[in-house]
Amino acid sequence: MNTLISGGMVVSADPAVGDLLRGDVLIENGRIAAVGPGIDAAGAEIVDASGKIVMPGFVDTHRHTWQTAFRGLGADWTFGQYRVAAHGTLGPHYLPEDVYLGNLFGRIEALNSGVTTLLDWFHRADRPENADAAIEALRDAPGHSIFCYGAAGPDIGPEIRRVRAKLADEDMALGLRGPVMSTMDETAADVALARELGLPVSVHVHGTGGWPRGDRPIAEMHERGLLDDRTTVVHGNGLSDDQLTMLADVGGSVSVSPDVELKMGFEPPITGRALAAGIRPSLSIDDCPSAGGDMFSAMRTALAAERGALTTRDVLAFATVDGATACRRGARTGSISVGKDADLVLLDAEDPSVFPVGDPAGTIVSAGHPGLVDSVFVAGKAVKRHGILLGVDLPDLRARLLESRDRIAAAAGVAVDGSWRPQEADVTR
Repeated sequence: MNTLISGGMVVSADPAVGDLLRGDVLIENGRIAAVGPGIDAAGAEIVDASGKIVMPGFVDTHRHTWQTAFRGLGADWTFGQYRVAAHGTLGPHYLPEDVYLGNLFGRIEALNSGVTTLLDWFHRADRPENADAAIEALRDAPGHSIFCYGAAGPDIGPEIRRVRAKLADEDMALGLRGPVMSTMDETAADVALARELGLPVSVHVHGTGGWPRGDRPIAEMHERGLLDDRTTVVHGNGLSDDQLTMLADVGGSVSVSPDVELKMGFEPPITGRALAAGIRPSLSIDDCPSAGGDMFSAMRTALAAERGALTTRDVLAFATVDGATACRRGARTGSISVGKDADLVLLDAEDPSVFPVGDPAGTIVSAGHPGLVDSVFVAGKAVKRHGILLGVDLPDLRARLLESRDRIAAAAGVAVDGSWRPQEADVTR
């Protein structure tokens, strides 16, 4: 059956469609068939969107979802402390079922706040079973998910090929070890493998006290032909303007995690500088131990950090259509456009925290929060309605995730009440 979302304030993120003070969105076979006022759709199921803002689903281009069980634990940590805690202390105690629960609950939590597309940057791949558990969780959760395999170890080829055979073309990316965490030769080998397998690459680069192998990592990659339009640089703090231009010239993208970058002591977010260099940035959460898992907070921080260089329209595009482009799904999602998947979010515009709504886009960025998310549709299928997730046994998942967290914490010998202060790590390795 077709569905007509009727009478909402439509914020399309598509310049050709614009905004509609009162408009309809017709869904046919999971895709957007029409957008406009007063659409005649006889026989369609009617979703009354009066008093609602209808917007595209958010796209999160970088999240370490496996860490969900330790939400809030790292709110006061520096990056060095986070690395010790997540990778040195907690991570080694993760079993595949812990990875599964972290990824499943984290993906559902993201969906609950309107993230319909998420790139899961998975770097707990110390055993194949962990990667399989992460993928299984993403498949079991509603929503579009991309598994970004964080390369680990010197001989990653067989494992990456094994996982590549399990996933559709658009559902996998390769997370590079370098150039910060490995040599440039290793980085070149990883990029060559990604290109052979048709995978986009995502790479962490940020300034937290100096580069371990020279101070121009993107320039070195560019000189060796390792950058192209399938490259996403995560963070990018500290990169010089000319390196951003190099990335822009090859059509690369940037994923900015403003909350984590400011909290953990990175250099300032590069959102405005990336835009000035010709790169449309995307936004991401990074990790939930340190930051909230919703894109509303990320948008608000991005705007505040760059006030004067950005508009609310810019930031909303970063969190939707530009994120979709960075994930190579720009033709499928990110805006309310005819032919795209019906990945839609309905926000309560009558909630006291936002009423009355004058500028819907400005309201979303300046005052939006997860509590406003009334409904979420993924490819036309309702996965949340009237504030309730559909087909999800949250009490059971909460109990299982809590048991997982407590087991890992006990095995690691750490407290989860906020009193644990990990020893600072050398972040220039």
